[in-house]
Amino acid sequence: MTTAITNGYVVPVDGDPVDGAVVLMDDGKIVAVGTDVDVPSDAEIVDATGKWVLPGFIDAHAHLGVHEDGEGWSGDDTNEMTDPNGARFRALDGIDPYEPGFDDALSGGVTSVVIKPGSGNPIGGRTVGVKTWGRTILDMTFAEDVSVKSALGENPKRVYGEKDKTPSTRLGVAATLREAFTKARNYAAQRDHAAVEGKPFDIDLTMETLVQVLDGELYWDQHTHRADDIVTAVRLAEEFGYNLVVNHGTEGHLIADFLAEHDVPVILGPLFTSRAKVELRNRSMRAAGIMARAGVKLAITTDHPVVPIHFLVYQAALAVKDGLDRDTALRALTVHPAEMLGLGNRIGALKSGMDADVAVWSGDPLDVMNRAERVFVRGRDVYAFDESTGEGVVADRRYRE
Repeated sequence: MTTAITNGYVVPVDGDPVDGAVVLMDDGKIVAVGTDVDVPSDAEIVDATGKWVLPGFIDAHAHLGVHEDGEGWSGDDTNEMTDPNGARFRALDGIDPYEPGFDDALSGGVTSVVIKPGSGNPIGGRTVGVKTWGRTILDMTFAEDVSVKSALGENPKRVYGEKDKTPSTRLGVAATLREAFTKARNYAAQRDHAAVEGKPFDIDLTMETLVQVLDGELYWDQHTHRADDIVTAVRLAEEFGYNLVVNHGTEGHLIADFLAEHDVPVILGPLFTSRAKVELRNRSMRAAGIMARAGVKLAITTDHPVVPIHFLVYQAALAVKDGLDRDTALRALTVHPAEMLGLGNRIGALKSGMDADVAVWSGDPLDVMNRAERVFVRGRDVYAFDESTGEGVVADRRYRE
């Protein structure tokens, strides 16, 4: 179906805003954006007069569907904490796409999420990029191979310290990562040699994943809060040559110049949490502005369900209140998370060829009084705010004869 959103204040993010513009969508893609777009006579028209039109937001670090909201232990598949090296584990295998958080995401204009395992293991597993609307996880998945989640700091120390096994210190966690990557290098050499010799070789899924990281095919998402752990993350990345993305980065503002110098992007947040553990004692809403001014590429995350995913834009708004440039704030919800995880050719901006993930807002989304009124995922109209009831309505995903 061809759909044209017309007469809106269009904010493509990766380009200048245009008032009275058209966003034309067809077959799940954006076809054209601008004021001189030819709208087919059979197109469905969505009049956005007086509204803001933006790309769907991206939460680049969430546990949506693997840590289900309100389900307790039965819906928590975030951490397989039985092996410090869980590179073979996949978040994709634990996602329930019908948990309420997916509907919440749509109400906050969030259309894409990178879902990750938790941070109980030094190496937690493979992440996956999904849309926030679809009938099954198969049609929701748009990037099956994004990154590998890893953790430094308090979490793996606590988990394995309580088991009285390695790693129970920061020394042990770093050693676990070094040993894993060293084994992966050796594994790759042995595998390639066997291929040349035409000999059989036993495939190891854990090692195969780590080899993909070393080859640059998967990003390395490093959970880390404290400044010294962030530096350790950078040292390890430079030692083994993989593509590092710092996740959380709570004390990143204390070493913002270091991060900028090493060109390390940061997925910052969640910003609405208490200082529940020692690593968070320097949490600050000013951190985003400080890092951005130093030249660090930023994304903002809710770490859902730590912070409800539809509060993503509110975190950005309050970061602006505390010094983050507003244009950078919008980029931290769109083009930045897409670029830093290799998804910039699909999501994060309104331009021809991109996925037709579009949100129509009642006004500036960085004004907390405004709301997402219509949301399109791959060009499909999947969410609408009903003013008469004050509730959002999500398109039905059930099979009907």
